[in-house]
Amino acid sequence: MRVAFVYDRVNKFGGAERLLQILHEIWPEAPLYTSVYNLKTAPWAKDFQIIPSFLQGFPLAKTWHEIYPWLMPLAFESFNFDDYDIVISVTSEAAKGILTKAKTLHICYCLTPTRYLWSGYKDYFPSSALRFLSFPLIFYLRQWDQRAAQRPDIYLATCKNVKERIKKYYRRKVEVIYPPIDTAKWKIKNEGKGKEKGYFLIVSRLVPYKRVDIAIRAFNRLGLPLKIGGTGREEGRLKKMAKGNIEFLGQLTDQTLLRYYGECKAVIFPQEEDFGLVPLEAQSCGKPVIAYRGGGALETVIEGRTGEFFYPQTAEALAEKILRCKEKILKGKYKPEDCRRQAEKFDIKIFKKKFKGFVERIWKNSRKSIYTF
Repeated sequence: MRVAFVYDRVNKFGGAERLLQILHEIWPEAPLYTSVYNLKTAPWAKDFQIIPSFLQGFPLAKTWHEIYPWLMPLAFESFNFDDYDIVISVTSEAAKGILTKAKTLHICYCLTPTRYLWSGYKDYFPSSALRFLSFPLIFYLRQWDQRAAQRPDIYLATCKNVKERIKKYYRRKVEVIYPPIDTAKWKIKNEGKGKEKGYFLIVSRLVPYKRVDIAIRAFNRLGLPLKIGGTGREEGRLKKMAKGNIEFLGQLTDQTLLRYYGECKAVIFPQEEDFGLVPLEAQSCGKPVIAYRGGGALETVIEGRTGEFFYPQTAEALAEKILRCKEKILKGKYKPEDCRRQAEKFDIKIFKKKFKGFVERIWKNSRKSIYTF
C-alpha cells in the first residue's frame, strides 16, 4: 500500500504539523507534497521526503506565501500521484484540490474549510473597502475551492464543529476522528515542578483571530498575573495594551511550556478555534481551562469539571468568569485527575489505531468496488 501525504505549506510549526509527524510515524515511507518548504522555519520536517511545487523557486514564496494566493490552486493541481494507492491530504486550504485518477484513493483530513474564504471571511477582510477591492480574487478562489472540495473521495473532520462547516460550505459527507495529544509527554511528573505560582496562562500565536486582546483587557481590569507564550504579528500591539501584571514569554520549547502549564492556576483560551490542542495539553497537565463558548473547545472541555466557558466574546464576560473560576480553584473544585482523564480520551495511541484502521478499511473496500463488475 503506497501512501503519500499532501499539506498546504511546510514553513511553520503548530497543531497540524504535530499531526503530520504522527502520520509519519504510521507511514514513515510516505513523501510529503506541499506548495512551499522552508527548512529554517520548519526543521520538524527534516525526516520527511519533501516534494515542493513550482512555487518553491518564486521570490519570497517560502516566507510570504500569502502574496501568491491565485497560484496555490495551480501548485497543487501540478502534482502527479499515479504511483500511489492512497493520498492523504491534511488541509485548511488548497491541498484538497490535488488531481488523482480513479485507482488512487484520496482521503482528506480537513482541518477546516478555508477560513479566509468562508467562516473567517469578515475577520480577514474587516472593512467594506477591503472586501470590495478583494472581491475578484475571493470570487475566483471561492469558485475553485468549492470545485476542489468535490475531488477527495473521503472526508474526515477534526471535530463535530468542523464537520458542520464541511457540510455547510462543501456539502460533503464526513466522519470525525479527533486529533491526538501525547498525554505521556504533557504530564507533570514532578510535583515540585508543578507547584502553582498563582498566574494564569495563554499559549497562542499572536494573530488577530486568537483574540488575545480580549484576555489582555480582562487582566488589565482584574490586575491578576497573566503569562502569554507565543509570538506573531500582533505582538507589538498587544504589548502596548498590556499592563505590568502581564508578561510575554515569547516562543517556548515544549519542555519550558510543560513547566508553565504545571505552575499556572488555569489556562485561558479566548478564541473560537476549529479544534484546538491547547485545552487538551492543559488538561493533560491537570489544569482547568477557561474557554470561549464556541468551536472545538466545546468538545474537549467539560464545563464545571475540567473548566468553564465564557460568553459573549468580550473582556467583561471573560473577567467575570475568571473571578468565578478563581474561587472554584481555591476551593479545589477542579480535580487534576479529572482533567487528566478527559485528555486521555484523545491520546495519541487511540488516534493512531483509529486513523490507521479507517484508512486501511476504506482502501480495502475501494479495491473491492473497483474489481466488482
